[in-house]
Amino acid sequence: MKLSNLEIQALERVFKLNLINSITGIKPANLIGTKSNTGLSNLGIFSSVVHLGSDPALLGFVLRPEGEVRRHTFENIKENGFYTINHIPVSNIEQAHFTSAKFEKDENEFDYCGFNEEYAKGFFAPFVQESVLKIGMKYCEEYFIARNATTMVVGEIERIIIENDDIVASNGYLDFEKAGIAGISGLNTYYSLKKEKSFPYARRNEIPVFKK
Repeated sequence: MKLSNLEIQALERVFKLNLINSITGIKPANLIGTKSNTGLSNLGIFSSVVHLGSDPALLGFVLRPEGEVRRHTFENIKENGFYTINHIPVSNIEQAHFTSAKFEKDENEFDYCGFNEEYAKGFFAPFVQESVLKIGMKYCEEYFIARNATTMVVGEIERIIIENDDIVASNGYLDFEKAGIAGISGLNTYYSLKKEKSFPYARRNEIPVFKK
């Protein structure tokens, strides 16, 4: 298959949506937990979380256009500034997937999808108890992307909770295979992750001879 920009635009709508959503490969599968100032919890699945920097420790994620769906996650974040990012265990992918359904503001996805809320002392937003790797975030800023009317939300890491210390290597790297964490492609296809190999920091004078 070889497609020009014009041919991409002419594709059948659902086929094009699935193709473009999956073309970047396996992405992180995360549940973002929030809570309104009135105490209503919300949980939604996202595959757009991205590392933006380590010092300060920043992560971003992308929201769909406003008006397309009610953005309860963003509404709660703007109210109080706190949210959590929770990696999804392979054993919980079906539950996680159905948090993407169109719930009402007063319907708690934790309850409907069989997840338990968990709280860290001094942190407002709920974590997902079932997740082995949880990140507490504080909202920093947002960037509107005019080309498709999406929004990138940028936050700073306030908490890191790792339930199994065995997944943390001595150099700080995380073993996602050992953690049993899922990845996602497109909108509804999930993968387990397998570690293949780790390499040293790449230095120009240490590059092996590769044959074509």
